[in-house]
Amino acid sequence: MSIGSAKGATFSLLPPENASGNFVKVVQRVPVRITLDETPEQPLQLGLSVEVEVTTERATP
Repeated sequence: MSIGSAKGATFSLLPPENASGNFVKVVQRVPVRITLDETPEQPLQLGLSVEVEVTTERATP
């Protein structure tokens, strides 16, 4: 048994069919504004999971 270096495509969620060598996955962060439909009884805590609905209409300034 031997251990060798892995290719980047091995650990990618969607590796390309013709991957040769390593590649860098580029992540784009987009700022969003979250509004709650109802005020929660308890304060929100860090690390909670949520289900969100994305509204793509433009807001009026």
